[in-house]
Amino acid sequence: MTTREKAILLGGLYLSQGLPYGFFTQSVPALLRMQGASNTLVGLSFLLMLPWGLKFLWAPLVDRHGSARWGRRRSWILPLQAAGVLTLAALAFVDPTGELPWVLVGLLVINLISATQDIATDGLAVEVLAPEERGLGNGLQVGAYRLGMIIGGGALLMFLDRLGWRNAFLGMAGLLVLASVPILRHREAPLPVAPAEPHPLLALRAWFAQPGAARWALVLVLYKGFDAMGSAMVKPLLVDHGYDLGDIGAMVGAVGSLTALAGAFAGGLLVHRLGRRRALLGLGLAQAVAVAGYIAPAAGLDDPVMVYLAIAADSFLGSAATTALFTLMMDACRLDQTGTDYTIQASLVVLAVGLTSTASGALNDALGHPTHFAAVTALTLLGLWGVARLTRRPTLGLSR
Repeated sequence: MTTREKAILLGGLYLSQGLPYGFFTQSVPALLRMQGASNTLVGLSFLLMLPWGLKFLWAPLVDRHGSARWGRRRSWILPLQAAGVLTLAALAFVDPTGELPWVLVGLLVINLISATQDIATDGLAVEVLAPEERGLGNGLQVGAYRLGMIIGGGALLMFLDRLGWRNAFLGMAGLLVLASVPILRHREAPLPVAPAEPHPLLALRAWFAQPGAARWALVLVLYKGFDAMGSAMVKPLLVDHGYDLGDIGAMVGAVGSLTALAGAFAGGLLVHRLGRRRALLGLGLAQAVAVAGYIAPAAGLDDPVMVYLAIAADSFLGSAATTALFTLMMDACRLDQTGTDYTIQASLVVLAVGLTSTASGALNDALGHPTHFAAVTALTLLGLWGVARLTRRPTLGLSR
């Protein structure tokens, strides 16, 4: 495959995952808060992300089984893309105000579908990207995902009143169909079925048995877990300061996602030029500083320009840091079971992010917005100090 063909193929698949995830992370917290939900309940809504954290339980199944005719990865991705289209189309006919619980159920289902598709997509990405392509490849991955979030989160929030709920969701379903065209046309190279462990707990034990795996698992948890406590409360902060859905869509969904898109590609370039560890730590420090940018708006200095700058900096630097981390996660995969190994690592990240995001609402209610963001900044810096100590000597995924 040419580099261009790889970019189109993977870009379409990761954009597909970003569409519903953008709605979940950008729109749902604002909608819940506007309906009078407490920050604690907003935080608890992040439990709907649980399939992303538990997908390691069925990753060996996805890695071991597949159709020789359709391709080991395509035979999973194509039906899951179709299921995602049907779920989004069904959500179009649900009333978001009177039937919000059904909306949340639908989002849980779409998260389960997307998380399973992600196992096959990550395995495909590790297999088609050469090691020297992984930095820029992960920039593409995060960038395409963020582009999906722009459409599913920011654009939907900005134009929800004009388009209407039904048209918005039918439009997302149609975009998911278009994003499926590259994988439908792709002819997957024949690969032997991976000799992955048939039982998820055995696969997990085999992964942790590798030298340096336990230290690397701690790196994954510490690097993004605390930062997520800040991101989870940005939308409630904006609602509490009087911004409407259109404003939030423009700030978080449009400006935030566009700067995150740029940050993803910047992160890929920095990984390539600085090396894995220097990029990981440097961008991690920048990510922590960006979280501190919310303290002033939270304290009442919420001039729109200041809010836009805080969101842009957090989105750009957080996305660049994510790209660096994802590149190292690819390096930590064994070539005979890429889908399982990457999924185990991704599940650790998602579980850490999900747990801290869930707790963030209660912490915010207890401390108030200004103290909450100050505490999250301190915790993020503490986590980065742990990452620096854990990576002083070679570990799984980081040999340089």
